Amino acid sequence: MLPALALLRRCMAAGLLLAAAAAAAAEAPKISEWQLPAPMFARALALSSEGMLFIAVPNDNRVVRFDPRTQAFRDWELPSGHHPNALTVDRNGAVWSTGYGNSSIGRLRPAGGMIAEFATPTPNGSPHSLVLSEDGETLWFTMQSASRIGSLDTATGRIAEFEDSGKPTGITIDRGGAVWWCRSAETRLGRLDPQSGKISDLELGRGNRPRRIASAPDGMLWVTIYGRSHVLRVNPQTQRVLRSYALPPGSGEAHSIAIDATGVVWISEMRNDTLLRLDPAAPDAMQTIRLPFANTGVRPVISDGSRIWYGGTRSGRFGFVQ
Repeated sequence: MLPALALLRRCMAAGLLLAAAAAAAAEAPKISEWQLPAPMFARALALSSEGMLFIAVPNDNRVVRFDPRTQAFRDWELPSGHHPNALTVDRNGAVWSTGYGNSSIGRLRPAGGMIAEFATPTPNGSPHSLVLSEDGETLWFTMQSASRIGSLDTATGRIAEFEDSGKPTGITIDRGGAVWWCRSAETRLGRLDPQSGKISDLELGRGNRPRRIASAPDGMLWVTIYGRSHVLRVNPQTQRVLRSYALPPGSGEAHSIAIDATGVVWISEMRNDTLLRLDPAAPDAMQTIRLPFANTGVRPVISDGSRIWYGGTRSGRFGFVQ
């Protein structure tokens, strides 16, 4: 028989292991997934204030709506050649899209199915990403092929363009109202002051070609980097890079980025079918979350506050991590 002290130690060790396993299980993220009607593939996601998920499906030239409560789908075919690349939903429920295929901005009113298009002054400009101003009056968007920034008056549909450089892609607005975007062919962010129309830039350093950008609740900006397994944290007020965060070994390059209500940063890795969770309060304990299916090609990520929604550009699968 084991001595009493040895038996007690063994029981305590077993208890600690069980407690650790229970804690790990409690912290394990919950993943729920669905399949888009074949052969659709998600390029971009947007959420309405009612909790509806809208999905851009450029290969089928459609916008799909998914109701998480009933798990029902509905879709709308867009004008010929539109091929939506990005989406956002305004406070009135209208869904705005960038028409990458025909250089337009689209507006879908789901309630009545009414669709309108607003052509950009520059043809073949490839509108890429978009963001709404806080008051909902102005839609800002990037034009990748034309290397321009565009603004659309949501009341009139009138579009203005601003010359830029570097094939701009991801775009966001900081808490002061300044518009920021990624110059994907350069190592700089662009910044536009809406009041003056003046454009400036922020150098990110050698090898740091920005891909996507998002604003955090604390006012900081987060940027994913092309070709390097890094994300950057930027202070828009001081216009300085605060820190570069290396992703875990074996990461499949950062693509899209989203921040939840608590300030935790979520990053998609298209090649690895994984999401990364980065808590700025504990940045050295980055968590890798593997999605249930291989070859998902996870690309877009957005937050509804408590959940992170993601979409697959290869499998047509989409879901959320909670």
